[in-house]
Amino acid sequence: MSLSLNKPKLDNLANEIWKSAERLRGKFKAYEYQSIVLPIIVIRRLECVLLKWREDKAAKMREEKTVRSEQEIYELVKKLEQNPQQAPFSNQTDWTLRKVYQEDQALLEANFRAYINGFSKNVDDIIEHFNYRATITQMVKNNRLAPILNQYKELDLGPDHLSNLEMGYIYEELLRRFSEQSGEEAGEHFTPREVIRLMVELLEIPIPEKKNIAIYDPACGTGGMLSVAKEHADQERPAGQGFSRQFAYSPRKREQGTGRPTTREHLPF
Repeated sequence: MSLSLNKPKLDNLANEIWKSAERLRGKFKAYEYQSIVLPIIVIRRLECVLLKWREDKAAKMREEKTVRSEQEIYELVKKLEQNPQQAPFSNQTDWTLRKVYQEDQALLEANFRAYINGFSKNVDDIIEHFNYRATITQMVKNNRLAPILNQYKELDLGPDHLSNLEMGYIYEELLRRFSEQSGEEAGEHFTPREVIRLMVELLEIPIPEKKNIAIYDPACGTGGMLSVAKEHADQERPAGQGFSRQFAYSPRKREQGTGRPTTREHLPF
């Protein structure tokens, strides 16, 4: 099973992201860092995925030559994006982190809030359970919103650069660091990838001849086991018959007062 990760590359990226946490010193307590950094990572990842989806749709329309102008392409892509049958999630605005940061700094908070408020409900649920809107208020109060947006506006977290497995590794590595910094046991929050690979091997997942297979993980966390299981299944199928859809798993609901997820949804990337 060759599900190797380029750990030096991923660790370098995790270190780059970690720098944003260092900018919070003196303004936030150590245990508050993750409530600022982890949500913006998720938002940037989703932004990169959505931008790639838009680019692919627009490129296909240009190839088909059925659309006359770039404005028409833009309008059609935007219309498709709002259809849940076409796009896994959407944003009604034209904002990106880069555009928000480059606009009038006096409107930075308002524009950023407009951006995150423009996401479809499945993404809005994630933002809401991060309690990120309240965090934005604290970031503005402590003059940290602009530096954080600047840190992430160009960071390449797109699916062409990072697979779901690699993105999960980075997220869990940061979660480990935050946990250690706040005095918690990191192992309470995630399972090391080496253990996940061993568990997937021991499961001996049956690979059916049909295209669909369902794998249920009632405690999926960042979806590491599901990502590894999917890649393992892809490798075990005959050449050219791999599973065509990828999934990233995100918490939808949490037990009252515990922060633990109770139900989850998947966003196909």
